[in-house]
Amino acid sequence: MLYIGVDLGTSAVKLLLMDGEGKIQKIVSREYPLSFPHPGWSEQNPEDWWEQSLEGIKELTAECDKNQVAGISFGGQMHGLVILDENDQVIRPAILWNDGRTGKETDYLNNIIGKDKLSQYTANIAFAGFTAPKILWVKENEPENFKRIKKIMLPKDYLAYKLSGTHSCDMSDASGMLLLDVKNRCWSKEMLEICGVTEEQMPKLFESYETVGTLKPELAKELGIPESCKIVAGAGDNAAAAVGTGTVGDGMCNISLGTSGTIFISSKEFGVDPHNALHAFAHADGHYHLMGCMLSAASCNKWWMDEIIGTKDYSGEQAKIEKLGENNVFFLPYLMGERSPHNNPNARGTFIGLTMDSTRADMTQAVLEGVAFAIRDSFEVAKSLGIQIERTKICGGGAKSPLWKKMIANILNIKVDVIESEEGPALGGAMLAAVANGEFASVEEAAAKIVKVIDTVEPEPELAAKYEERYQKFVKIYPAVKELFNEII
Repeated sequence: MLYIGVDLGTSAVKLLLMDGEGKIQKIVSREYPLSFPHPGWSEQNPEDWWEQSLEGIKELTAECDKNQVAGISFGGQMHGLVILDENDQVIRPAILWNDGRTGKETDYLNNIIGKDKLSQYTANIAFAGFTAPKILWVKENEPENFKRIKKIMLPKDYLAYKLSGTHSCDMSDASGMLLLDVKNRCWSKEMLEICGVTEEQMPKLFESYETVGTLKPELAKELGIPESCKIVAGAGDNAAAAVGTGTVGDGMCNISLGTSGTIFISSKEFGVDPHNALHAFAHADGHYHLMGCMLSAASCNKWWMDEIIGTKDYSGEQAKIEKLGENNVFFLPYLMGERSPHNNPNARGTFIGLTMDSTRADMTQAVLEGVAFAIRDSFEVAKSLGIQIERTKICGGGAKSPLWKKMIANILNIKVDVIESEEGPALGGAMLAAVANGEFASVEEAAAKIVKVIDTVEPEPELAAKYEERYQKFVKIYPAVKELFNEII
């Protein structure tokens, strides 16, 4: 049989076709626009996701035996607020994960409701990108839209609804809404009440590998795919990427260098970071995970290359970087504010250490290193909890860079395992669809049989020592400039 994994990203949807043995048959990608209506805001039209996904499925299956397509599942950008009216029509553009407008609402939740209560209700505190603060923002700023809300959804779940007619959400994605009782895997009645919404307005909860419905008859006819094709709940992009990299079970780690950057640590037991610098979420394998998330990772490099120095030759620019661990230029990668571990939507990108002999290559190097240093910030929080990590998988667009992988290995001083397929969320989605159809007994079995490590980047003691010295300087920069960010926004 064949399975489709849909990775609903921020800039594009990537669709992957996988057979029952885990072999990737075809990949297609289709872009859609991203809107910034005000500084720090970020929105998209859910209809754009649907149109491009539908056309993408047609392109993906054009040359295969469509009767063999048995399941479709998802990995999707997390936290985005999609609101539907009584006719299931989108009320307003989706407010995305990297939108920073909810500073007031986030402060209200953390400081008036209180972090202790939030952590008790949901295992997490409020971050500007989470869904609950967005609901409060709509309630305050767009009361007419708020009154029209019949269903509250996340981005990938809108696709699942359009394909199946079911309003669904999986546990991993729901964890990032600040509306889920993560430990007990159910909606938090207290948080729903705080946000002024009811459980009837929320989608039905599923595990990531569970079937939410089958393909609508009219779509089956349009796509040429059987009506029996299962639509499977799927997962938030980071949990789906973790499945696609085999980061399931207990004590495994994955680093994602996508638009955002994450460090993801899987666990069979529920646990909470007492300082709430790391998110405590449900995992797509039916267990749990801790995650640190930075809002701008590979997007920092894209911004630097495309917008500032004006080139698409990413590898050519990186080839000019020669002296690792010796760069005196530092970069804070907070172009959209920052989440883990600082939780500061007012943080901004910052170069420091420039001199008359600083070069273009030094600044390019600083951008790449700044992202790696920021990931280490969350890595250090995990270490402080007694979690020992000796190696990690890696995925995302940035993982295609040998130089960046070398930086990650030496800045974190751990082994970086490179897997055969770096397709992350799309592959994870296809694997979840296969589990739902009984190809594998569990998500862990699917990962063990499909995910293959083909190379390992080892840290080099001398270089790791140089980067240790550089990191200790990096960690002093944010506290030194933190108060300035509030004055310059």
